[in-house]
Amino acid sequence: MGLYKELIADHKKNGTSYKHIRAVNLDEYKGLPATHEQSYAYFMRKNLFEHLDIGIENTYIENGAATDEEAECERYDKLLKSMRQDVQLLGLGENGHIAFNEPNTPFDSTTHVVNLTSSTIKANSRLFKDISEVPKQAFTMGLKSIMQANKILILASGANKAEAVYKTVKGEETEVVPASILQRHNDCTLIADREAAKLL
Repeated sequence: MGLYKELIADHKKNGTSYKHIRAVNLDEYKGLPATHEQSYAYFMRKNLFEHLDIGIENTYIENGAATDEEAECERYDKLLKSMRQDVQLLGLGENGHIAFNEPNTPFDSTTHVVNLTSSTIKANSRLFKDISEVPKQAFTMGLKSIMQANKILILASGANKAEAVYKTVKGEETEVVPASILQRHNDCTLIADREAAKLL
């Protein structure tokens, strides 16, 4: 959210234009339509896209309401292959997940449906009225797809991310910590606050 606010402020102050930018989102809750207030499609529109001059037709995200999981994953993979990401923005989960690629996700994964772990559901419950409302599954861009970006920027803040930051940067490359795959990328930047970086 902090980064989004900076992008919006820069757009308003300096006129940085997004007219020729295409945004491809990482993930979407399975079962939520784009109009649902807790969908990522809605979140991105309200917190970023509506405040920039980006055309909504140039913003892409998985269809959480898709009934054919396999067809939706194939559609999204085809989209990703048609326009390679220049910059991939990532957050870092407490358990080392990136996008919704939970621990033990294969490094060669493409778009797929994931069963969210209890820790991820708990972490995301802050955005819902009750934890029981948090979807248990999500569509997510796979690790292989994320790694195809030319540049990767990953953000982490708070002491609760310190262990994940350490394992991502200095731990072994293992599917148990999905973010550890980023060690293989030749242009990846981590921005962490002092608390998140305290174990480095």
